[in-house]
Amino acid sequence: MIHREALRPSVIVHGLADAEAALAPGLPLTLLSGPGAALYAGCGWWQALIEAARASFPRTEADDLLDCGDAPGRALEALRIGLRGLVLDPLCPAFPSVARTAAACGARLLAAAPPALDLAEPGAARRLPAWLRA
Repeated sequence: MIHREALRPSVIVHGLADAEAALAPGLPLTLLSGPGAALYAGCGWWQALIEAARASFPRTEADDLLDCGDAPGRALEALRIGLRGLVLDPLCPAFPSVARTAAACGARLLAAAPPALDLAEPGAARRLPAWLRA
């Protein structure tokens, strides 16, 4: 597991337009999915979104985290397809097992999502540059 303090500023993105908007300022950041996105959108969706966004802004340093809610199966699926940043509810009985698997893969597993600016909130795009610089 990694401590939240080691993460770059996090921005919740809900689609490609959000991810590109978050990357556009060119400042280092962590792209974070919405809560439980692995459950409703899927791991493949997140992987494709991240790849497309990074292709549009290849010089912007960006980590990414997929929120798997309380679904260890989705977390393991994410690891299997090569995702290396996950959030999983620590109350999930399989959390220790997923944590061991993540560590073996060199992946980051967080027990809670870091503080983040949600681009779906009104005015978030306007506050983005300041959030990333803070």
